[in-house]
Amino acid sequence: MAADQYQESLHMIMNGTQQNMKHDAREHVERPQSVLKRDLAQYSRRRGTTGLYADNLDIDVLIVGAGFGGIYLLYEMRKAGYKAAIYEAGTSLGGVWRFNGYPGARTDSEVPVYELSIPELWNDWTWSTNYPNYEELQRYFDYADKKLDLSKDCAYETVVNGAQFNEDEGKWTVTTVDGRKAKCRFLIVATGFASKRYIPDYKGIDKFKGTVQHVAFWPPDGSDVRGKKCAVIGTGASGVQVVQEWGPVASEVKVFQRSPNMAIPMRKRDLTAEEQDKLKPLYPQLFALREKNFGGYHYDFAEQNVFDVPAEEREAFYEKLWNGGGFRFWLGNYKNYLYDMEANRDVYNFWVKKIRARVDDPRKKELLCPLEPPFPFGVKRPCLEQNYFEQFNRDSVDIVDISKESGNNIQEFTETGIKTTDGNHYEFDVVAIATGFDISTGGMTNMGLKSVDGLKLQDEWKSAALTYLGTTVPRYPNMFHLYGPHGPTLLCNGPSSVEVQGRWIRDAINTINRQGLKFVDPTPEASKEWKQRINDISNTTLFPTCKTTHMGGDVPGKPFEQVSYPGGLVSYHKELRATLPGWKGFRTVPVN
Repeated sequence: MAADQYQESLHMIMNGTQQNMKHDAREHVERPQSVLKRDLAQYSRRRGTTGLYADNLDIDVLIVGAGFGGIYLLYEMRKAGYKAAIYEAGTSLGGVWRFNGYPGARTDSEVPVYELSIPELWNDWTWSTNYPNYEELQRYFDYADKKLDLSKDCAYETVVNGAQFNEDEGKWTVTTVDGRKAKCRFLIVATGFASKRYIPDYKGIDKFKGTVQHVAFWPPDGSDVRGKKCAVIGTGASGVQVVQEWGPVASEVKVFQRSPNMAIPMRKRDLTAEEQDKLKPLYPQLFALREKNFGGYHYDFAEQNVFDVPAEEREAFYEKLWNGGGFRFWLGNYKNYLYDMEANRDVYNFWVKKIRARVDDPRKKELLCPLEPPFPFGVKRPCLEQNYFEQFNRDSVDIVDISKESGNNIQEFTETGIKTTDGNHYEFDVVAIATGFDISTGGMTNMGLKSVDGLKLQDEWKSAALTYLGTTVPRYPNMFHLYGPHGPTLLCNGPSSVEVQGRWIRDAINTINRQGLKFVDPTPEASKEWKQRINDISNTTLFPTCKTTHMGGDVPGKPFEQVSYPGGLVSYHKELRATLPGWKGFRTVPVN
């Protein structure tokens, strides 16, 4: 079913006219999980014609996205006295967490690191676990809405499909999929790094008669796989989490793997209200501490290099990180292992020893945790697992090797399953597409943004992304973005990065108004220098040794380039702050 047909059907249901539909069409609409969602535009729906849903809205600040970044900026813009609003594609607050409802979905950062530092949102809030799942995160965002009355300034099910700045007027004109137009002085793109889903162009996918969906568009009522044959395509974070949930209950799970996931222990545990309340007097210091470490956590790389210490001492240190769980083994390890291949191999050797002890079958062991590393440890963001590798000790859970080395791949979908190029056909009832996102840049290039020269950002960034400071783009005046390209993003805890960038955006907007400026625009020269700065840092590391999400991801045709600032949050913060209030690297235009 095409997107416009699907939307029309949903509108008919809402208007109470579904009884006039033919029986087969009615059944199809009542099972929205049968419609393969490919784009946020399929979620567009105009809720009204007044207030934030009216035509020709004219405000100070328009924020796109209502996740951590959008909420934080709305909070700060309100405090500063601006008329601000959020356009959000989802039905409520939460950003990606309003969509990430796939089986097993949960955060990979611990609380209270993974929450906003706004006092109203943590004083009376308690978590049930150190790694909340999507349901608890949705409750957190609902709580934030209640405490801060955020929805009064949010237009939901609103998808932006165009925006351009007028230098004479000093305003952005923003259009939406449902046909509205709005104007604003400042446009803030808070769509994050994972708002554009990537679904490979699988032949025959539309004729598959089972349930198939990208995990980030997973239907809330489509998770019961008891007794069903299931496929998981992809072994990133979402793939790992789905396998952990489906392994124990599905009659069969086939995991289509291109490369092994070097997952590390999560160490999830329950939290009591009492232990959180005892710690809350220290929360302000803890929120400040997360900004003083490379990855925005409460730990940092060790002062020593891998081979500065004896083997026995290294083993004990690795064991401590491993037992601590979370990203400690990734971002709390010896300081040179992401720069030196020999040091990296020592870290990998520990990882592979730990994991191989948990996998019984020799064939599965070699696919999941090969003795020879397929890529350096840590250059792909490790996933956090609870019992992922144990799932493969079940006879019902197996791996379909579609790595480049195997010569095998998915050839096509059939009505009943998936056919691979080696001639095998696998029958399935449910297929989870866990192939990730058009990472970092996709959210911005999919919005229809145009420069003052009339060029589409999507076209301008085909060869390479270009930003200044990871917060602005040349020839897009008074536009800011956060937790996206060329910020700390993929190497940093989300709320930590969001608040560092969000405060700078707030101060930049305040400075523009205080100095009587019409707009500011980063210069192409400063932007190219920033790009070179990122590449220079990246080229000293092992990140460019293979194509990963850090280097642009797997979308065909996407340039091989570092998409995040790889120098750490502390260094990034200093470089960002050095540009204000003098506007280093910007063209400034005063109000006439």
